[in-house]
Amino acid sequence: MSKRNSQASKTAARERLRVERERQAKRDKIKRQGIVAGSLVAVLAIAGGIGYLVVQNNKPSYWEGLKDAKTVVAPANTTGTKGTTVVIGKDTAKKTLKLYEDPRCPICATFEQTVGPTLKKDLDAGKFKVQYVGGTFLDNNGSGEGSKNAMSAMGAALNVSPEAFLDYKAALYSAKWHPEEAVDKFKDDAYLIKVADTVSALKGNAKFQDAVKKGTYDAWAMAMSKTWDDNKDGVTGTPSLVMDGKKVTGPGGNAPMTAADFTTAIEAALKA
Repeated sequence: MSKRNSQASKTAARERLRVERERQAKRDKIKRQGIVAGSLVAVLAIAGGIGYLVVQNNKPSYWEGLKDAKTVVAPANTTGTKGTTVVIGKDTAKKTLKLYEDPRCPICATFEQTVGPTLKKDLDAGKFKVQYVGGTFLDNNGSGEGSKNAMSAMGAALNVSPEAFLDYKAALYSAKWHPEEAVDKFKDDAYLIKVADTVSALKGNAKFQDAVKKGTYDAWAMAMSKTWDDNKDGVTGTPSLVMDGKKVTGPGGNAPMTAADFTTAIEAALKA
């Protein structure tokens, strides 16, 4: 073999090697670009997912979204702004007893079970009217929704009649049906309807049940809750009783928790 042929072969080999290196370099570049692009897509996807979660977490809940609802369906037998004035009793009664309660409040349940029958007897006798003011602060404390949902159901009962409202309220607070504070049973529509079936005016009442299931009075419940929040009577807890702008209290300075203490406190308030 001549030196010329040997040199040509070496030159050709070097050229093939150069071309192959360039091809490999191009493949490596394309691979790196693919990895970078894939990583960028993954980062954007993660960022997008985080952004979505942040947006979702910052969205107001269903109930929070109803706080400033422009349209509020108020139950029958109500007056005032958004139907949040609920006054029950004989027109001849000269004074009105404001009753502040929260549906999930365990002390309210005790009050209703021990004092409720006496209060109802005095109401029926025309000694005073009752203005109901419902709060839902226990939902906020425990991150639940039972107070709001029960309030909405009570609105559906009020739409039937004041008597149905009072009887349903008593049933919700009864020892049989009122849950422990930490158990948010009132968030369940089926449970609220089950309790309602113990009230003659609501048993099998399709209109009432439909209102509970559809949340017809959900916005009203939030408006009522705001009335409690913005009260001018200095009420910060439940149950609380107020007559003529003054709290009606028992021996301990809180709401009277026995029938005897209630009668004593009410008689004094009526004479004031």
